[in-house]
Amino acid sequence: MTEPLLLIEQIGAVRRIWLNRPQARNAQSQQMLDELDGAFESARTDGATRVVVLAAKGAHFSAGHDLKQAQAERAEFTVEERWAYEEQRYFNYCMRIWDFPKPTVAQVQGACVAAGFMLANMCDLMVASEDAFFSDPVTHTMGAAATEVLIHPWVLGLRQAKELLFTGERLSAAEAKALGMVNRVAANDRLDEETMALAQRIAKAPPFALQILKKSLNRSVDVQGMRHALSAHFDVHQLSHVSEEYRRTKDAGLANAILKGAQA
Repeated sequence: MTEPLLLIEQIGAVRRIWLNRPQARNAQSQQMLDELDGAFESARTDGATRVVVLAAKGAHFSAGHDLKQAQAERAEFTVEERWAYEEQRYFNYCMRIWDFPKPTVAQVQGACVAAGFMLANMCDLMVASEDAFFSDPVTHTMGAAATEVLIHPWVLGLRQAKELLFTGERLSAAEAKALGMVNRVAANDRLDEETMALAQRIAKAPPFALQILKKSLNRSVDVQGMRHALSAHFDVHQLSHVSEEYRRTKDAGLANAILKGAQA
């Protein structure tokens, strides 16, 4: 029997959703993303759940999208097919987490790379282990315009986002906290405990008040144009998939970009 792609645990009013492909550094396959979207919908409709924690089993939060699957199944997608696939599973699924009506906390250890960075930053808060690191080397390794949801300047600030994306280098957990992207840094062996303590503290607040407060806070960046900017970037990102630079990466094998990114 194959292991489930997600593990779900309920601790009081907190539901923790675990990515469960540790042997693949929690690379996000199509099946995992579909199940994750369903898991969030289940948590949304469950009246007993007040806070959701997004975590991952193993040494790493997520190395990004499953590029081996992409190479095998979608390398020859037309522009129209790729657009529809990525709009649904990459953009829309992420924005549903951003718009999720209950508070969400990302629990991050090890590598949080590319689509892993994108996914974690859809959550309201982030707790990272001391060994966590963050990067988006997509432009350097694949010749594409970053990830599909360009959340980076909104969580890091414009200049720091430019440096991260232009260089493809890493941010440590401590650096990410200093920049305001990470809320708390925990010792590696205390990450589970400290994340759950924060989530349980949030869950004590009246749920409807939290819901409308979160809506107002998200609107504060929407009125600054965040949602329009993210949507506009998605269009540009699709253009980068038909560039000569991206074609060379695809011809060499998208899976090779995993190795190149891991060694960056």
